[in-house]
Amino acid sequence: MATTSHIVGQSPPRKEGAAKVLGRAQYVDDITLPEMWFGATVRSTIPRGRITSINFDPSLPWQEFTIVSAADIPGENTIVHLSKDHPCLAVTHVNHAEEPILLLAHPDRSLLPAAVAAVHITYEELPAIYTIEDSEKKEQIIWGEGEHANTFKTYLMQKNQTPIPEEIWEKADFIVEGEYRTGAQEQLYIENNGVIAEYSAAQGVTVRGSMQCPFYLVHALELVFNLPAEKCRVIQTETGGAFGGKEDFPSVIGSHAALLAMKSGHPVKLCYDRAEDMAATTKRHPSRTRHRTAVSKDGKLLAGEIDFAIDGGAYATLSPVVLSRGTIHAPGPYHWPYITVRAKAMATNIPPHGAFRGFGAPQSIFALERHMDKIAKVVSLTPEELRRRNFLSTGDRTGTGQLLRDPVDMQHLLTRALEESNYHAKREQFDRENPASTIKRGIGFASFFHGAGFTGSGERRLNSVVAIELTPEGQPRILVSSTEFGQGTNTILCQVAAETLNLPYDQILIAQPDTSYVPNSGPTVASRTAMIVGKLVERAAQSLCATLAPFLSSRSAPFLSSRSEAEGSAVSSGASPNYTPEEFRRAALDYLARHGALRSEARYESPENIFWDDETYSGEAYPAYAWAVYVAEVAVDTTTYTATVTNFHTLQEVGKVLHPILAAGQIEGGVAQGIGYALYEKCLWQNGHLANNQLTNYIMPTSADIPPIHVSFEEVPSPHGPGGAKGIGELPMDGPAPAILNALEHATNIVFTEIPLLPEDIFERMTHVHASGTESLNPDIAGPIFSEATV
Repeated sequence: MATTSHIVGQSPPRKEGAAKVLGRAQYVDDITLPEMWFGATVRSTIPRGRITSINFDPSLPWQEFTIVSAADIPGENTIVHLSKDHPCLAVTHVNHAEEPILLLAHPDRSLLPAAVAAVHITYEELPAIYTIEDSEKKEQIIWGEGEHANTFKTYLMQKNQTPIPEEIWEKADFIVEGEYRTGAQEQLYIENNGVIAEYSAAQGVTVRGSMQCPFYLVHALELVFNLPAEKCRVIQTETGGAFGGKEDFPSVIGSHAALLAMKSGHPVKLCYDRAEDMAATTKRHPSRTRHRTAVSKDGKLLAGEIDFAIDGGAYATLSPVVLSRGTIHAPGPYHWPYITVRAKAMATNIPPHGAFRGFGAPQSIFALERHMDKIAKVVSLTPEELRRRNFLSTGDRTGTGQLLRDPVDMQHLLTRALEESNYHAKREQFDRENPASTIKRGIGFASFFHGAGFTGSGERRLNSVVAIELTPEGQPRILVSSTEFGQGTNTILCQVAAETLNLPYDQILIAQPDTSYVPNSGPTVASRTAMIVGKLVERAAQSLCATLAPFLSSRSAPFLSSRSEAEGSAVSSGASPNYTPEEFRRAALDYLARHGALRSEARYESPENIFWDDETYSGEAYPAYAWAVYVAEVAVDTTTYTATVTNFHTLQEVGKVLHPILAAGQIEGGVAQGIGYALYEKCLWQNGHLANNQLTNYIMPTSADIPPIHVSFEEVPSPHGPGGAKGIGELPMDGPAPAILNALEHATNIVFTEIPLLPEDIFERMTHVHASGTESLNPDIAGPIFSEATV
């Protein structure tokens, strides 16, 4: 009889944990290949201009170096992301400081910094633009032309494709306006970007390195080298963190290293140090969001106009899809009879911005949740009551018109979160104590949601594939391109396979992603791994069971052979195949002896009732959503103007929790990043160059700055993921910043609308308010328009 207990919902050791703890894990800079050289990048020192000359200091023996320019590229001089606007190497013009112009390689790594400094490039400088507002003016056109000049992408999202009737505005009791801004943020993974590339005229290009999405790099190499995909091999090495910063950028560094390998005839390792990594790679997009909201006197949202703009930097990279997710999440978990979101991604002469955990949603959700507190004050309701009167629930439609068929209970989540955080009692306590104290304390919350999987028709286009094969020893091995970079991919996918196959967790293997061997299961992004890829692993395991059914004992074979995928998986139904691990092993070896290799595959199938219209930007944006309420407590020292987070409560509904310890870790890490986003991490740009590109001057929260983080889950299984799981990775990035600033307003009675909020920003705002005596209030047509929330 079967002896394996349920592993889904338990917390087994991480699959790669022992290798990391014992020092056996090989990160890219641990790897050395025979006759390997080292690479470096010569970059632009100005934000925009025309290259007029390139000279090499004659004191260096340049004949010992390999030098690569755009002229050496055998294919297209482009790094393909969603479009081909991004040059692999600059030719005549540069569009941002740090733009790659030349590549150098040498067998002695220590000689490269001096060699980079010995390349002298002169420019005819051109006017540069650094802000969304300057880009909108179009006084300088740095990208595109005509009506699309300086604009990478625009979206118009209208609920039911219906413009807001003018009479809504005319009859509204209140019209509340606000503008909110968020800054750039560095991913700050522990391991910097790095790769090793090899080139063979016969076999093509091989790149191994630290990355999230191996097949993205395959596609980039195809174009740069004019090679078929089968001659572009990419291997993910152990990866020390990513957070989106290794989604698209490995296409750049990987292509560069491969060009050096081709010309030098040697394997080439190209690894950035911290300063170069921070200055030259992608960041979270800065944003500006403007809200105009029609509200009734009883606090019902009648209509909303949201203008959402992000700074994409010098090239489009992933800005269109970041903008897309930000657009869809802009209305939040609320019912809007009418909603219009106009969104755009603008070009500037800053190094291109790219993917970062949350992918546009933290920006637009920050604006919405600050605006909701503002509306509450205007209509004389508590922040809690305003939200309760407008929450979405099962059977409602989102801003894209998506019908919420799965259970949604934000009322319960809010009640539980406020109870667990002792919100009401603490709010009253702080109100009593603050007048007599120089330390002002406050408590605030944010309610939000996050879609799991690629937006709209994205999963259908990806057409992801997962496989499970039998090793010669009869063990199942999972084959996916989904990568492990600390978040738990290897562990949870093995849990799903173990549960479905009714085998011990330690008997499930998972292959290191190698595009010459594993199928394309899609990128490791978008909160899709647990739900989308996990479901495919579950289905591939079911297929493996069915294939082995005739080789298992007569007792288990009838169960397996009569079972179809339509009847649900072992994980979902609670049923288990009725065999022992030893019986499975004997059946596997028997099959291999008779038929040879066995590899069972599962391909993505779009769920029923999931339809997305890219033209109207409407429909089912995501198969499932995670829902959450976060509560922050803060303290503001009015002597030093320092704000700290003193306590933090999180409650989220993420479907079935596959691995409680890893899930809690995801939430805690996301909250820590969110605290940094809100209060610490400020990118300081000087002439388009990141001035604080070291850990000595880029301030992030340390363990001493992180408060107790209380993590709670509601488990409402979803039909779209294995065992009912939904996405979790990005959700905890969305809620901390607005919850913290809502708490800061409660503490100080001062409105803050921008992040990051550093002590000098608090000082400036507090002294301005004290000098003026009050926040401004501007009456206008159809009820008052509040340009800033009243105190």
